[in-house]
Amino acid sequence: MMAGFGHTTRKHPRSRSRTRSRSGPDRATLGIIGVICAVAGFFVLGIILGPAAVVCGWLAMGRRWNVAPPPPALIALVLGAIDTILAIAL
Repeated sequence: MMAGFGHTTRKHPRSRSRTRSRSGPDRATLGIIGVICAVAGFFVLGIILGPAAVVCGWLAMGRRWNVAPPPPALIALVLGAIDTILAIAL
C-alpha cells in the first residue's frame, strides 16, 4: 500500500477540541482588561464594569481556582466583586 504521493491514510483533520483557537485574547490580556474595568468601575458605571471585571478575571484564571492564579486575574475578580456590591448598595 502506498501511503505517500498524495494518498493519505487519515481522512479527517483533527477535531476542533484538540486544536485551540488562537483568535481570542490570552489570559494575561484578559486579566489586565479586568483590572482596568474594575478600577474604572469605581468611578463610572460600576454596575456594568464590575461584572465585566469579574467575568474577565474568571476567564483569565482559566475558569477554575488554581493553586497560584495570575495576580491580575485575582485582582480583577476581587475588585470587580467589590465594585458590583458597592454599585448595588448605592
